[in-house]
Amino acid sequence: MRDDKSKKFTLKELASLTGAKSIGNLDYAISGIDTLETATEEDLSFLANPKYLNAMRSSKAGIICIDSHTPPIEEKNFLVSDHPSRTFQIVVETFFSHSFTGFHGIHPTATIHKSAKIADGVLIGPYVVIDEEVEIKSGTKIAAFVYIGPQSKIGSHCTIYAHAVIREKCTLGDRVILQPGAVIGSCGFGYTTDKEGKHTKLQQLGTVIIEDDVEIGANTTIDRSRFKITRICKGTKIDNLVQIAHNVEIGPDNLIAAQSGIAGSSKTGKNVFMGGQTGVVGHVTITSQVMIATRGGVSKSLLHSGKFAGSPVMPLHEYNRQQVHLRQIEKYLKKIEDLEKKLENQEKLIKEFLNPTPN
Repeated sequence: MRDDKSKKFTLKELASLTGAKSIGNLDYAISGIDTLETATEEDLSFLANPKYLNAMRSSKAGIICIDSHTPPIEEKNFLVSDHPSRTFQIVVETFFSHSFTGFHGIHPTATIHKSAKIADGVLIGPYVVIDEEVEIKSGTKIAAFVYIGPQSKIGSHCTIYAHAVIREKCTLGDRVILQPGAVIGSCGFGYTTDKEGKHTKLQQLGTVIIEDDVEIGANTTIDRSRFKITRICKGTKIDNLVQIAHNVEIGPDNLIAAQSGIAGSSKTGKNVFMGGQTGVVGHVTITSQVMIATRGGVSKSLLHSGKFAGSPVMPLHEYNRQQVHLRQIEKYLKKIEDLEKKLENQEKLIKEFLNPTPN
């Protein structure tokens, strides 16, 4: 793949650009990037998973990004680093230009309340609505049809894509990314129910704070708390279609995959990883350095670091052992049926022995 065919980089230049170690012909030049299977001699590719080692050996790629544990092949060119996928990404971003929008400055169709404070260098796209007493720092980019509610604060160098909603009194730190359709500060799910079974809404009057370097995926919703704070701590990355309920605190540098849901007043520590469709009940604590496999169900606090799976979750080694047994359930059932038949025969023989038939 080539965005600009005029761009060419030698192995030496790429090593300098990425900080990787070079192996091979330093003057060898590439003009594109591609997968191991479809790359040509003019392309850069990468190996990030050992299971594709055979694909690397047969690849025609002119230069390949690998880690230090992968043995290089003679007569091929390599960039060696601790994170070959990241090395590859640096080159990709160099090849492919990325434009947030063709508009500049503040678009004339944007509606901005006279009390809002917009710093210099903020880009505001078509049909954006910025309500009263909003504050936006420099370098932030806001795409078309975004709504920012009253008294919200947006830090510097944030990127807010189309149709995102930031409701009243919410705060975003610096370098926050909101993907299209993300909703920050929607109402928490809370009602009182009377004796006749009718539900009355509990107004959610708290707020949401998104700290620095957080990314929120497309159509993900983060609810405001009832009267305090829902907080997403710095460095956390949240995928698409995730629901974060009211008064939750997500710790620093978490990774939360798509379709996960975290119920109210739960709390996570640092470097918690949740696979897709993870479910967390309300009012539990997940300590730091916890990994939860896809579709894991957290029904009580996890107070020790480690890997967990299943619903309800259990340590991964226990879950794997159970799965081995479950895969053999038909065999176990057959053994039980055979044992039952043998037991019936034994009981029959014992009865005949104890109660012999008179001649």
